[in-house]
Amino acid sequence: MATVASAVVRLDRGYVRVGGPDSGDFLERMLSNEVASLAPGELRKALLLTPKSRIVAPLRAVREEAEAFLLITEAELAEPVASNLLRARFAARCEIEVAPLHGYLRLGPGEGIPNDDYGVEAYESWSEEQLDAAPPDELETLRIEAGTPAWGKELDESVLPAEAGLDETHVSFTKGCYPGQEPIARLHYRGHPNRRLRRLEVESASPGDEIRLVEKVVGRVTSAVPGRALGYVRREVPDEARLTIAGQEARLH
Repeated sequence: MATVASAVVRLDRGYVRVGGPDSGDFLERMLSNEVASLAPGELRKALLLTPKSRIVAPLRAVREEAEAFLLITEAELAEPVASNLLRARFAARCEIEVAPLHGYLRLGPGEGIPNDDYGVEAYESWSEEQLDAAPPDELETLRIEAGTPAWGKELDESVLPAEAGLDETHVSFTKGCYPGQEPIARLHYRGHPNRRLRRLEVESASPGDEIRLVEKVVGRVTSAVPGRALGYVRREVPDEARLTIAGQEARLH
């Protein structure tokens, strides 16, 4: 298990506030997971998708008050999230704006909302003021060990949610309609993705390295630290397969 020297680490987060009498119903129609049922202070992971189920942004939706939500995403995605929601708002009575906040993760017991992205007890919080904290890259080994996909590495607009396992964590299959629902449900009930995000044990690797089974390319590395990597691997590759990455032995973990 990896360790992090600092107890508080800065997160590269972007924030969008959605508030008003229709905010809950509006987000329920727009996001892939149930949010209208959240009580103040509760959080649920969700996706904002295109009609073809391509990812616009992974989100954490926090209900701050009865008629106010905070959407937490990556720093570069806050503006696209706000723009997409504004275009779809029509007559919904809610205000949508990017919030100038700074995000932090406390490892171990602390205040905030639980964050399970790193495989250890951790709590996420945000503030209008910048606090003294370690840089985000201190969390990279924990993230890879936990198998958590990151935007720009494992996630972008070309990745299907099911390939990254987000259909298990960010999607409700019992809620009402939302953009992208039909392709998500069709793949879930009638098929499966051709590749999956997997953790790998390998001495060293670099993003973009081919993952090979004998001479056949069966995947590609997306993130790596010494001893561990993440990558998309063909679904038919067995868990016990002996793989190679850049000439080094690798195993699915």
